[in-house]
Amino acid sequence: MPESHAPNTVSHFAINAQNSERAIAFYEAVFGWKFAAWGPPGFYTTQVGDLHGAVQLQQDQPFPTVIGNFEVSIAVEDVDRVVDLIVQHGGSVTLPKVTIPNICDLARVKDCEGNTFTVARYL
Repeated sequence: MPESHAPNTVSHFAINAQNSERAIAFYEAVFGWKFAAWGPPGFYTTQVGDLHGAVQLQQDQPFPTVIGNFEVSIAVEDVDRVVDLIVQHGGSVTLPKVTIPNICDLARVKDCEGNTFTVARYL
């Protein structure tokens, strides 16, 4: 597993946007971040220090996005095991485990305080 995807570390963040180009202009102007188109329409990647990030267009399918929050992914060795632990300790699942082919298995969850994040096992 690459160092940036070491288990139990923040591995990725995504800024969900209704208008990707407007969001990119904002983050370029405010923080000097640079973005590159990648993958589906409205999806752009960035590198912030050692952290991989993205601006992604709000969508309902196949992986619904949440507007109004940064999306953070935590790399794990076993999505099912970590989801079970999250639920056992008062959290909940907002998106059951899915696979993005050749990228990762992921699940979206809430902690015991209602904060949403993603756990991902990178392939």
